[in-house]
Amino acid sequence: MFGLIPFAHEDNLFRYLDNMEKNFFTGFSDVSQFRCDIQDKGDNFLLEAELPGFNKEDISLDLKENTLTISAVHKDQSEEKDEKNGYVRRERKIGSFSRSFDVSGIDVSKIDAEYTNGILLLHLPKKLPEPPASTTITIR
Repeated sequence: MFGLIPFAHEDNLFRYLDNMEKNFFTGFSDVSQFRCDIQDKGDNFLLEAELPGFNKEDISLDLKENTLTISAVHKDQSEEKDEKNGYVRRERKIGSFSRSFDVSGIDVSKIDAEYTNGILLLHLPKKLPEPPASTTITIR
């Protein structure tokens, strides 16, 4: 009978239910993140982050040492009253999203960002290789 449970290879119903509960709660691990595409354009990287439904003011870019963090916070409140049935309903939707990226090979002083139609575009110019330092050796 337990072999008929779809997509399960458990012989024990209790183990199946435990795993289903674990998968249910751990399956949402990507909810707190947003999708990003990164393209190598030769002299720079182009990072495209999908942030639909956010205003530009809801998004922050923070740079600390060699880590760039993109954060977005969405707060929405609505209230609907139904005097006839005596209901007062208040719904709040608060979402916080954050991703961090290593930018150790990026010229952080030239990072350019724009946000249009739910897409955050970051142009991340690569650091130019520094020429080897030359020194003059004095002859004694």
